[in-house]
Amino acid sequence: MTENIKNLLLKSINTELNSIQKIASEIPKKLGDEIIRAIELINSIKGNIIICGLGKSGHICNKISATLSSTGTPSIFLHASEANHGDIGVVKNNDILMILSNSGETSEFNNIVNYAKKHNIPIVSITGNKESFISSNSDIAIVLPEYNEAGPINLVPTTSTTLQLIIGDLIAIGLMYTKKFSLSEFKLLHPSGKIGANLLNIEDVMHVGKNIPLANQNTNIDEVILIMTNKRFGCIGLTDGKGTLTGIITDGDLRRSLHQNILKKPASDIMTYSPITIEKTRSVTDAVSLMNSKKITCLFVIQDDKPQGIVHLHDLINLTAL
Repeated sequence: MTENIKNLLLKSINTELNSIQKIASEIPKKLGDEIIRAIELINSIKGNIIICGLGKSGHICNKISATLSSTGTPSIFLHASEANHGDIGVVKNNDILMILSNSGETSEFNNIVNYAKKHNIPIVSITGNKESFISSNSDIAIVLPEYNEAGPINLVPTTSTTLQLIIGDLIAIGLMYTKKFSLSEFKLLHPSGKIGANLLNIEDVMHVGKNIPLANQNTNIDEVILIMTNKRFGCIGLTDGKGTLTGIITDGDLRRSLHQNILKKPASDIMTYSPITIEKTRSVTDAVSLMNSKKITCLFVIQDDKPQGIVHLHDLINLTAL
């Protein structure tokens, strides 16, 4: 029984993979041309892209709509059944309508297509049937390559919805490129959650002012120990007379040096020169990556070689694990 299920799973994933490979092979041909036409048309409109679907295709519509909106192309999901009961009013003259339907013949779309035609609203469709009512009435008809649904009865929407999602992703990616959608714009649209945390600049989360463990490099080590103890970062940054960060002392440095009777010596005697630092305009992700690669837990944030703040690895990990 277990082996039979494993074989079924393997056969199913290969069924979907074969269809994905068909899409890849068709991109340099007509399919790619139609997707590019859709990208250009969507990019030319001033309104929203209204993505309409029903059933399993409706769920894919919702995801494509969310991806578009989060990457700089305002989009609204419209449920086909609800559209027939008043929600079609969300579609405005400057919008474009995208319809996803595997068969292209689902009756709920008839009124929606007719409404779009009457109001001169462009239609882009993704179907599995180029002769269907929806494809025939679309300004741009994207037709999926021939495929088999995964699973034992070849009917459950599996491969077809995967292909629809891929086409939607390709359109979103093409629009990002066409619009020159930047990382800073992406950041503005993702202020919360793990993505938002990873995109924050390090200056947005660093400890600043009196919280930074700092001392002049000529400060006696016994005073340095008191500052380190109060600030609780396990390290201290040392500066010269111009405020430039010249070195760092860590708890480990102190433990390794205490046997040398160093308490009344200047911090510069045991500090590590040219410490690892990060510019304040770099991202949280950059800081975490740097600390992991250098196997350190604290990082001074600088601008023009002067300390602006400090971050601790544990704080950043907690922030990005949201």
